Amino acid sequence: MRDRIIAALRDATEAEDATRLSTLRLICAAIQDREAARAADEEAGGALDDAEVQEILVKMLRQREDSVRRYEESGRLDLAEEECREAEVIREFLPRPLSDDEMRAAIAAAIAETRASSLRDMGAVMTKLKRRYSGRMDVCKCGAEVRSALA
Repeated sequence: MRDRIIAALRDATEAEDATRLSTLRLICAAIQDREAARAADEEAGGALDDAEVQEILVKMLRQREDSVRRYEESGRLDLAEEECREAEVIREFLPRPLSDDEMRAAIAAAIAETRASSLRDMGAVMTKLKRRYSGRMDVCKCGAEVRSALA
């Protein structure tokens, strides 16, 4: 994933795409910050794997989406549009999210695999889903679906 980001950074530099370039630089800086924090922790030093990079990207995407909502509420559509463009650049590097039907099928499979039968088993179901579909589903929405399926 890092190679794709670096290649996109080179392409954006050559194309002189300012928004894309600044967003990709922010992504690289966030990755480097996380690696520096890991280097300070002697046990877990080294480069980040794709799952950790994906976690950073998901966090950045949520920040952009939150900013868009706040800017739209305050009438700053120009800033909201800029945040939307940045969010689109970040989405390019994330796996395609599950559709509602795919999410329901994944929930049904996880419930069957964990033999969940009540709300007490929700934690096991959610853990299985998070491991299998990390970054591909909205955890809040999924939690609500699991809760209704187990109720």
